[in-house]
Amino acid sequence: MTSFDNPKAIRHFQSICDCCQDLVNRFHTQSDLKLYSDGYLQALRNCNALGEKDQEKLERLIERWILDPSSFIEPEGDQNRGFFDEKMI
Repeated sequence: MTSFDNPKAIRHFQSICDCCQDLVNRFHTQSDLKLYSDGYLQALRNCNALGEKDQEKLERLIERWILDPSSFIEPEGDQNRGFFDEKMI
């Protein structure tokens, strides 16, 4: 199962995705996105914002999402400028 039943988990997933997309638009690297998401997820863990299962599922989905190049394809169908150029892959 790859979807959330908890509205809080959905909001956190969307927030991380939106911020990562913004970082990509400002030419940050994949490792920058991972660093950002790790910090966000650790903060959620520290304040017990989600249940354990939702937290674990969120962590797995975010990691897969960041590693998937199709997550950063622009609406016109082009990959984001420079994010997955040859030196990054």
